[in-house]
Amino acid sequence: MIMISTNMRTNNFQYIVREAKETDAKDLSAIRVQIDGETEYLDREKGESYIDESEFKQLIRDDHNSERNLFLVVQVNTRIVGFSRCEGTTLKRLSHKVQFGVGVLRDYWGYGIGTALLKESLLWADIHGIKKVTLSVLETNEKAIHLYKNHGFEVEGILKQDKLLSDGNYYNTVVMGRFMK
Repeated sequence: MIMISTNMRTNNFQYIVREAKETDAKDLSAIRVQIDGETEYLDREKGESYIDESEFKQLIRDDHNSERNLFLVVQVNTRIVGFSRCEGTTLKRLSHKVQFGVGVLRDYWGYGIGTALLKESLLWADIHGIKKVTLSVLETNEKAIHLYKNHGFEVEGILKQDKLLSDGNYYNTVVMGRFMK
């Protein structure tokens, strides 16, 4: 297990990207609900598929003990403001890849926090010999699609009319993958 902890600085504040700890579980439970309520780019609406503190503790424990999972958080001062996960599997036919997901509180958008989480995750994947990182992103999230393409991801497919948003319209999901160099 490689321990990840990186200090970063923006013009406004300093933050740390580090591996999640069990003591983060309570904050992660609340932050996940808040992030889900701040954007329609994610799959869940606020409060859906709720994960409580004890479930987050178990998830963090499981991820820490897995060579194919990585759970990162971003901390500003003592507050967690974002997180990401890479989730793999032990199934032999799929063990070469992980799925990446990220969430950052809206007040912290535009400071490079999502980019920092992505870079640390890709570095971890490369060090661990993971051949493919996958993700899915809503077609309207052009900023994220641009970021992913700049980090070696390519569009692998489109899931048509995949998500129904609050405006009553269906939107496509873009499936992307990055292959180890």
